[in-house]
Amino acid sequence: MIRARVLSFGYGHAPAPQADITIDARRHLRNPHHDPAMRQLTGLDPAVRRHVLDTPGADCLIRHTTACATDLLTALPRPPALMLTIAVGCVGGRHRSVALAEEIAAVLRSQGIGVQVDHRDVTKPVIQRTA
Repeated sequence: MIRARVLSFGYGHAPAPQADITIDARRHLRNPHHDPAMRQLTGLDPAVRRHVLDTPGADCLIRHTTACATDLLTALPRPPALMLTIAVGCVGGRHRSVALAEEIAAVLRSQGIGVQVDHRDVTKPVIQRTA
């Protein structure tokens, strides 16, 4: 049974979606966009995922987010049809948010929690930065 939804998105494409937990990954994690070899890839690619998850503090962010989600799912009464939503955003929704969303989902699944993962903006064009 799916009890949680993890959604990646890009703040540069549209406002953050409504969620129970929202993670803003724009400022504190390494941005693969800065590496031309990774710019056109996504957080689904192993090199990008490793780049993001190897950022100091990424493991702590994942650990605390999954602990919070687990607590919310187990401690608070929820109607069976109501899913817990975790939204993870970065600028373009292709790199950091995707890698984090996939890792958060993997940890929750390892705890026996059914998870649905959606990547709202992963197929949208790379946002071109100026200066």
